[in-house]
Parts: sequence; C-alpha cells; structure tokens
Amino acid sequence: MDYKTSEVLEFIEENDVKFIKLAFCDIFGNQKNITIMPTELKRAFYEGVSFDASAVTGFMKVEESDLLLFPEANTMYLLPWRPQHGRIVRFFCNIKHPDGRDFEGDCRNILKEVIKDSKQKGFTCKIGCESEFYLFEQDEFGNPTMIPYDKGTYCDIYPNDRCENIRRDICLSLEEMGIKPTSSHHEQGPGQNEIDYEYSNALSAADNLISFRSLVKTKACENGLFASFMPRPLETECGSGLHINISLYKDNKNIFEDKNDKQYKYAESFISGILNRIEEITLFLNSSTNSYKRLGKDKAPKYITWSKENRSQLIRIPASKGDRCRMELRSPDSSCNPYIAFALLIKAGIEGIEKNLQLCNPHNINLFNANDNEVKNLKTLPDNLNEAINNALNSEFIKTVLPQKTINNYIDDKKQEWDIYNSITDKFKAEKELYFEKF
Repeated sequence: MDYKTSEVLEFIEENDVKFIKLAFCDIFGNQKNITIMPTELKRAFYEGVSFDASAVTGFMKVEESDLLLFPEANTMYLLPWRPQHGRIVRFFCNIKHPDGRDFEGDCRNILKEVIKDSKQKGFTCKIGCESEFYLFEQDEFGNPTMIPYDKGTYCDIYPNDRCENIRRDICLSLEEMGIKPTSSHHEQGPGQNEIDYEYSNALSAADNLISFRSLVKTKACENGLFASFMPRPLETECGSGLHINISLYKDNKNIFEDKNDKQYKYAESFISGILNRIEEITLFLNSSTNSYKRLGKDKAPKYITWSKENRSQLIRIPASKGDRCRMELRSPDSSCNPYIAFALLIKAGIEGIEKNLQLCNPHNINLFNANDNEVKNLKTLPDNLNEAINNALNSEFIKTVLPQKTINNYIDDKKQEWDIYNSITDKFKAEKELYFEKF
C-alpha cells in the first residue's frame, strides 16, 4: 500500500504505536534493525538514523563507518505477534552516506535500479516465492535439535501433520501484515512445510520474503520449536528450496499468458537470458556449501535445461491460466539474498530480450532417472560453493548489476566459509555449525 509520510505519522500517533523498527539487510540477506521511539520517526524520515556500518558484515571499514537509515513510508508493517497495546511497527529502509549519496551496498537499492532499468525498456516483473522450511524440536535449554517436529510427508493431515496449527497461525499473521497467503501444506520431509502467498512487484516480493522468514522463525519459537530454511538440514531427507516464479509484463500484459501471441518471443528470450547466465550467478542463488547437497536430488535440478511442467528441470513453465502464467526457477534456496537474486535474474532475462536470444529445445525426460547418454551434452550447475565462487569471479555480467566492492566483500566472505568447511573432516557437521541457526 502506498502511504505518504504525513499519513504514516498520523497513523503512528493514533494507533498506540510505542516502538518502531527500522529494518535493513546486509549483503547476504540477513535482516538487521534499529528500534526508535515514535517521537524520532519524523526526524528519521528527513534526517536519517545513523548506525555503525563497520559492524555489519560486508558494509564498511571502521575508518568510514557512518551510514544512515531512511525509512520508506510505504513499507510500514504492524508486527502482529507483538502486543495490541504498545504496538510495534516496522519499516524497510534506504541506506545513505552522510552526504546524501545512496550506499552502494544497499541491496534494496540495487534491485530498485534494475527494476527502473527494465521499466525504461518496457518490461516489468511480478515475482512469487515458494519457500520451504523445516520445524525442529528444541532441547530443555531452548537450543535447536535435529529432531523434526513430526514424521509427516507430502500433503499429510493431522495427526501425521503436527505442523498444521503453526502454519495456520503464520497464515493469519501474514494477513494481518497485508501479505495475502494463498495455500499451505506439509512437504515431503518430516517436519517440512510450505506456505505460499500472492505475487507482487519484484521489490515487494523481496521485502515480503524477508518478512516471511522472520515471521516463520518467530511463530516457531513461540511454539517451542525452531524453524530452519537451511537448504538441506537433514542428510537423508529432502532439501528445502526457494522456487522463484516470474511473470513478465509488457504494456500491462503478462506475455507468458498466450503462447500464440507474437510477444511470447520476449518470454522465450527472457528464459534464455537466465539460462545463459545461470552458471555465473549461482553463487548468489545458492550461497552456502550446504546448497550443493540439495541440487540434483529430490526434484532439485542440476542440469541447465527447461521444460513445460516437468519438475526435474531447472526452469519449468507450470500449467496455469491468466495472470498466473509464469516461469519457475527451481534451483535457488533461502541462503540467498532475495534483493540481489531478483536483480540478477531480471537483468539476465532482460539481457536475453535485448540480444534476442533464441530459446533452446525443451527437455521433457525425467532428468533424475536419465541415463548417461541422455545427459552427456547438458551443462550443469556448479558442483560446489568453490566452483560457484570461481564462476562469479570470472563474470563481467555480475559487474553490470553489483558494485565491485559488494562483489569483493561477498566473495571474500564465501571464500572464508569454503576454507572453514574444508578444514573440518565431518562435512555435514561443518555445515550445521556454519548455517543451521543462520538459515
């Protein structure tokens, strides 16, 4: 919803709001926030609120550490899990230097620039995310265990599905936040769930995903559980993906909708653009060592292919009608920063349109059961984090989206993670130590 600054200030005064959270993300998509009192909000809108950027991974050095948060009025959310008396409101913020310049590492602004560029070229995207997660029990000290909350499987019902009430609570809270849930169900793994919500423009979709992750973890904690978005938290069970659905619009028309329309060629070139750049950008879609334990298994793709409806492919065109017509990218997981991920995907797709790239033939076989001859000529996604890092290092395309300093900070951090991972004999133990509570 589009709020004006004056409307927000009036709402805060009239609705017993006592605390205001100014939220932002580091370059890895981890949400941070500073809490201010309502009396400080007007100043925050016009002057910003300073914070120590040297304390945020990947931002600034200590000798140049001051940055400012400017709340964006139309991102106001009432946090529904907080008291109705003495309410708490949260805003997503723009990050600026003290002299008023945009901070180069502000991932929301990076996405905004890509959206602006694509609009100037006549295209806009709507994005919907399907984010899977596990619910685990906690020990007597409140620490997460590796014990799933139930033993349910795909679309089970109670009592096999013990997660139903928590999903319902999450859906109701999403509605209170103005994010419309569309469906929810138990996924294949024990304690694994999926909740889907309505599509929106790319920036709102990224904001909503950050909100969704926070809400899921909060509701799990309130129920004495731990929610994990880790790509493959259990070695012998299904991994958790972040399927990214993209609809492409030109002249207010979804060009994925009618395959017989002459504009459908743009949809094909958009897909081709993403396939063309996917190896280079995988680091930013699958950013943990654990990500690569998921790919190639349990309907998580490995080969750089596309098809209609086939869930073994990297990109599929789901069976849908009307405004829901779209492409679905099935490789990403929730270790990614959605602002950066969406920016790279949109840029790659628009590049495909600009270069009039022709879409390769679809692969309609089940790639999980394919023999060597059927896959021998197919390109694959990176096998591990180190290979993804090297692909990103050699990419000129990424530099057209991300500032060099952000690329360097991101890759340096991932190199350190790879070194830590390699220094521990028990690889899965290393991943749990690195990522389990983080995702």
